[in-house]
Amino acid sequence: MAAARSTSPRTGRNIEALLIVVAIGLAIGAYAMVGLAINDALPPGMLGYGAGLGALALVLHLAVRRFAPYADPTLLPLAMLLNGLGLVMIHRIDLGRGLDFANSQAFRQLLWTSLAVVAATVVIVWLRDHRMLSRYTYVAMAAGLVLLLLPLTPFLGKNLNGARIWIGLGPFSFQPAEIAKISLTIFFAGYLVTARDSLSLAGRKVLGVQLPRAKDLGPLLTAWGVTLAVLVFERDLGTSLLFFGMFVGLLYVATERASWALLGVLLFVGGALVAWRLFSHVQRRVDYWLDPFSPDLIDYSVQIVQGLFGMASGGLIGTGLGEGRPYGNTMYFAESDMIFASLGEELGLAGLFAILVAYALIVERGLRTAIAARDGFGKLLATGLAFTLALQVFIVVGGVTRVIPLTGLTLPFMAAGGSSLLANWTIVAILLRISDSGRRPPVAADGPLFDLPFDELPEELKNDPEFQEDRRRLAGPESDQETVVVR
Repeated sequence: MAAARSTSPRTGRNIEALLIVVAIGLAIGAYAMVGLAINDALPPGMLGYGAGLGALALVLHLAVRRFAPYADPTLLPLAMLLNGLGLVMIHRIDLGRGLDFANSQAFRQLLWTSLAVVAATVVIVWLRDHRMLSRYTYVAMAAGLVLLLLPLTPFLGKNLNGARIWIGLGPFSFQPAEIAKISLTIFFAGYLVTARDSLSLAGRKVLGVQLPRAKDLGPLLTAWGVTLAVLVFERDLGTSLLFFGMFVGLLYVATERASWALLGVLLFVGGALVAWRLFSHVQRRVDYWLDPFSPDLIDYSVQIVQGLFGMASGGLIGTGLGEGRPYGNTMYFAESDMIFASLGEELGLAGLFAILVAYALIVERGLRTAIAARDGFGKLLATGLAFTLALQVFIVVGGVTRVIPLTGLTLPFMAAGGSSLLANWTIVAILLRISDSGRRPPVAADGPLFDLPFDELPEELKNDPEFQEDRRRLAGPESDQETVVVR
C-alpha cells in the first residue's frame, strides 16, 4: 500500500490578525480625521475608541483561532472595517447635532457592536458543526415566520414612518425581521437539500422554457404569499423583496433550473403591481420614487431628495470626513436609513466604491465558502447567507440612489441599528464555521478514526460522491490504497 503524503494547509490566522490591525488602523484614522475637521485637534477618545474596537476584534479572533482555525481569514477583518467606519460616521453625525457621547447614537451603536461580537463569539464556540442546524429545519421555519409577523401583534408592534416592522419592549425597539432572515435561510437550506431532486424534475415546455411540475409549486407559492402579506400588512417592500429573492435564489442554486427564477420574478412583479393598484401606501411609495421632486410629494420624498443632493455635493472624492453636512432637520435618519448618502457626501464616489468593494468581497468569500463546503446543507446555507447580504446591500443602496423605491432596511454593519448588527455578525460567525469545515483537512477532523477495508463498507457509502472525493483526497492521485478512513 502506497503511503499518501499531504501538506497541511495554512490556517490563515496570522493573515487575519494582520488584516484586523489594518482595519482597526483605518477606523482610528477616520475617527482622528473627524476630530481634526470639527475641533482642529485629535479627539480625546481616539485611543479609547481604537482600544475598544481592537479588544472586540481580539476576542473574536482568538475564538476563531481556537475553535475554527481553518476559517476564511478575510471575513472577520472586512466586517470589522465596515463596522468601524460606520461607528465613525454615526459619531460624526452626533457631533454635528451637538450630542454628547453618553446620549449619542454612537454610544448605543458601540454597545450593540459589543453585544453582536459577543453573540458571534458564542456561535463560533457553541456551533462546532454547522450541520447541527439542519436538525432544526422546521423549528427554524416556525421561528422565522413568528418573527416576521410579530410586528403585527397589537400593543407590541410599532408603526414608524408608515412601516410596521418594529416591536417595542419598554424603551427598546427591535426589528425581528433581521433575525428572521437567518432562521428562514436555515429552513430554506434544510428543506431544499432534501427536496431538490423532486423540484428539479421538468414539467411542460412553454414558449421554449421548461417549467416545473404544477404539484411542485407549493413552496414557491407559499413564500410568495408570505412576502405579499409583509408588503400589504407591514407596508415593507424591502423585507418582502429580501425574503422572496433569497428563496428564489436558493431554489435556483439547488435545482439549477432557470425556470424557477423566472417564475419567481414574474410572481413578485405581478404581486407588487396588484398591491400598487389596491393600496394607497404602496402607490405613494412608488410615486415619490418616480418623481421625488414633485411639489405635491416633497413632504414624503424629502429624505430621498436630500440624500441625492448630499451625494452630489460630495462629488468624486467627497468633502472630507467632518467637512460636510449629513445631518440637520432635512436629512432624516442620516445615521440609519440614509447612512450611504451621508458617507457619499463626505467620502465621495471613490469612497462609496471602496465600501461596495468591501461588501462584494464579503459576498465573494461567502460564495467561495459555499463552493468549498463538503455537504449539500452547508453549500445552500452559505449561499443563502451570502446572497442575503448581497441582496440587502442592493436594496438599501438601490433605494438611496433611486434604482428601486426606498425601503426601511439598514446597510449591514454600518447603519445604526442593534438588531441589524446582531443578525449580520451572526451571519459572519456561521460563514466562518462553514468555511472552517470546508477548508479543514479531512485527516484533521475531530472524532475517532477507523481503518476499514473498502469491500466492508456499505454500498450507499461507496457510491456517495462526497465520500469518494474525500477518499481520493486522502489517498493521493497515485495511491493504490485499499483501506479507507471512516469518521
